[in-house]
Amino acid sequence: MAAVFLVMLYEYSPLFYISVVSLCFIITAAMVLGWFGFDVPVILRSSDDADSAWNIPEKRMVRKTNPFSLQIGTSATAVTSVAEGVSLRPGCLEGCVLSCYWGCGVQALQGALHAHQHGPSLSTPQLFQEAVHFQYQHCQTFHIEKDDAEERVTGMPADLGIMDFGLMPRACYPLVALLTLAEQEVRDFYDIVASVTVIHVPDDKYRLSARILYQYLLTAQGNMYELKPLFMSTEDRGQADLSDPTSTTEGEEPDVDVVESEVEEEEEEGGGDSAGGQGLRGVPERPGESGPAALQAHLPM
Repeated sequence: MAAVFLVMLYEYSPLFYISVVSLCFIITAAMVLGWFGFDVPVILRSSDDADSAWNIPEKRMVRKTNPFSLQIGTSATAVTSVAEGVSLRPGCLEGCVLSCYWGCGVQALQGALHAHQHGPSLSTPQLFQEAVHFQYQHCQTFHIEKDDAEERVTGMPADLGIMDFGLMPRACYPLVALLTLAEQEVRDFYDIVASVTVIHVPDDKYRLSARILYQYLLTAQGNMYELKPLFMSTEDRGQADLSDPTSTTEGEEPDVDVVESEVEEEEEEGGGDSAGGQGLRGVPERPGESGPAALQAHLPM
């Protein structure tokens, strides 16, 4: 019926026919635009545009001082293997304790991080050992004085006979380093009371070069934050420089400065139940005054 009407209208006046069709098209287009808004229809938008359309509330960030820094030794005499040990260079704003746990169980560590968020904070080596249920092969402790950046070599005794930690996937991490403040009075001054660093150490079964895998900051309030990399050095892709931001120039020793980094709160309940855990990376290298690094972190409220 409509087709017959259009044919009759065209035979009566082609110009009038074209005008009617154009008017109908304009009215239809106006209705469509009015329905979807004068914007790209939702069905044609990408997922990125759709996500950006939501009003995401901004988190209020506060600046906190991280008294800990730790990196794998880079000196000419540094060693990095299960057989010989690992050279670590800590840097603390206060006197602290460096506890090295060889062969710490993956599930035990994740359970300890979960317990920190739902129980007493892991502010001492004793509390950490109880939280992991003593599931490690060997523990070695160093007392680090304030402004002491000397490298320490940690390793397992030869009489244990451990030369590797098995094939992948593994049930334990090669090395977990815990930094805690030595004095109770100092712990009350800082919100960040511990730093947990997971380090890969090469062995006969897995020869990937030594590097820091994960790093968490633990607070006295039971929160856990994850350090994220701002960039990584292109000169040393095999090792992620983790905590002690340094910069070396020709003829000079590395200098350390206060750096700023944004740490993202670990929101997943349980601190990561999988063996992979949450990724931990480094902070940028910048020149500055000599001394231990103080990481000024912006933490979400």
